[in-house]
Amino acid sequence: MSKLINISELSKILNLVDSKTKKPQNHIVRFWEKKFKEIRPQKINKRRYYSTKQVEIIKMIKYLLKNKGMTITGVKDLLRQNINKLDDHNDHSLKADYYKKSLKLKSQRLLDKIKKIKNYGKKNTS
Repeated sequence: MSKLINISELSKILNLVDSKTKKPQNHIVRFWEKKFKEIRPQKINKRRYYSTKQVEIIKMIKYLLKNKGMTITGVKDLLRQNINKLDDHNDHSLKADYYKKSLKLKSQRLLDKIKKIKNYGKKNTS
């Protein structure tokens, strides 16, 4: 079974946080749920929980809406075409852009962790 995260954790992962109060903006995720049939959280005790697969879909939706400036209708059409497998290999596709950005972020996090480990392992010579 994959790990489930609640809507507040998801909002933080997506960086949907009010800049002043630092509170998660869960209403945005709930709005997207109404617009995209691909987003279907599990409801446990009237709380929303998302699988890792759902989180990836929502990340892509956010990327296409916010970073690429697509409309909700445009994103719906792209998701409906179900061209995931073919589109991923087209270097100029929107989904490929998303995956490139995602891979770049993951790689950067790994490099940062490696640097911390290296620095931690060095002896103090002061």
